[in-house]
Amino acid sequence: MSVKNKVVVITGASSGIGEATAKLLASNGAKVVLGARREEKLNNIVKEIEANGGEAAYQVTDVRDAKEVQSLVQLAKDKFGTLDVIFNNAGIMPSSPISALHTDEWNDMIDINIKGVLNGVAAVMPDFISQKHGHIITTSSVAGIKSFPGSGVYGATKFAVRNLMEVIRMESAQEDTNIRTSTLYPAAINTELLNTITDEDAKKGMDALYDQVGIAPISIARVVNFAIDQPEEVNVNEFTIYPTKQA
Repeated sequence: MSVKNKVVVITGASSGIGEATAKLLASNGAKVVLGARREEKLNNIVKEIEANGGEAAYQVTDVRDAKEVQSLVQLAKDKFGTLDVIFNNAGIMPSSPISALHTDEWNDMIDINIKGVLNGVAAVMPDFISQKHGHIITTSSVAGIKSFPGSGVYGATKFAVRNLMEVIRMESAQEDTNIRTSTLYPAAINTELLNTITDEDAKKGMDALYDQVGIAPISIARVVNFAIDQPEEVNVNEFTIYPTKQA
């Protein structure tokens, strides 16, 4: 399965991993459809892709709203005639100790990091089942495979994603629908995630770590490209991506 001519929906596409992935896939011939909440950034990314000879579209999308995610997927089908991949990348990381009781932030993480992914899955599943192929890629985190103080609720959302994606893979194999899944577990990647941290002590610690070892989002984009580029019968379903310097 080549990346070229594949139609790929990307959420959380206005910066960081989503932006880097959109640009890389488009440069390799994919047709990308971008969703996020910041229209100006989306518009600029699409213009840049098109200026470089790529094909792209965007729609302002809040992944917490199932109808908006469905509309984004419909845009991909209307503009490019089909759908091959969804990259559920939208997420937030307002880390804090559980004892700080930032309950509003807990709910935001659940709504975006879990429900947002479920909305993406629900939006593409009927088409993927009908056409008997499709690829669901989702950004989890190293906090989805290891437990870290200060990341209890964030980690819980990312552990949930890990389980969800593996079950989708297993059920698809049982149901003979050929849906591939790939779950990404990035470590310290320099994105805007740290900007969502309001707890001062947590922010200070994370800033220090990322300043020391953080790597660019293109590192994750290359992994997404690799996963899509595999033959249809090959499902590379989990990737843990660390900066070489991170212990």
